[in-house]
Amino acid sequence: MKKKCSKYNKLTMEPIKREHRMSILLSEEEQMMIDRYLEKYKITNKSRWLRETVLLFILKNMEEDYPTLFGEHDMRR
Repeated sequence: MKKKCSKYNKLTMEPIKREHRMSILLSEEEQMMIDRYLEKYKITNKSRWLRETVLLFILKNMEEDYPTLFGEHDMRR
């Protein structure tokens, strides 16, 4: 079953507006690699996939870099 995407902010229930455009340049090889991936996994919405992929990567890194009271070495002892 496919998860339905909500177009409303969950906290304020206001519509989400994407007003800030970003653009990138890719080489021919990079473009072909992305196109093959999208075709293989039957992804039809390229902008949504790209946005979610980038944001998930950023969130994962932010979670790993989150400051803690003790260092990793101290917690493993």
